[in-house]
Amino acid sequence: QVQLVESGGGLVQPGGSLRLSCAASRSFFSTNFMGWYRQAPGKQREMVAQIFTDGVTNYADSVKGRFTISRNNAENMVYLQMNSLKPEDAAVYYCRASTSSGNYWGQGTQVTVSS
Repeated sequence: QVQLVESGGGLVQPGGSLRLSCAASRSFFSTNFMGWYRQAPGKQREMVAQIFTDGVTNYADSVKGRFTISRNNAENMVYLQMNSLKPEDAAVYYCRASTSSGNYWGQGTQVTVSS
């Protein structure tokens, strides 16, 4: 089982930046991919970014060029650098680990984009 803890959310003005962090309780060795998802009020949870075991990344069209997912395998960390934030990026952001034993989710971190 994998426990995930997100951090780094907060209030930022439009055009600003935030860096989200996800700490995993164990090695990523058996994961298929790590990902960031988000859910805004009244909307379904959506994929934001994924990073696969081989380092390949995948982004939602709405964040391409603004967000960057990365990982540090030695420290079991996954990051989401978010730049040029827009009000529509506001949501609860969740970290996900897709492993051979199942999918695991963190508790989420709130991102608010407002002036």
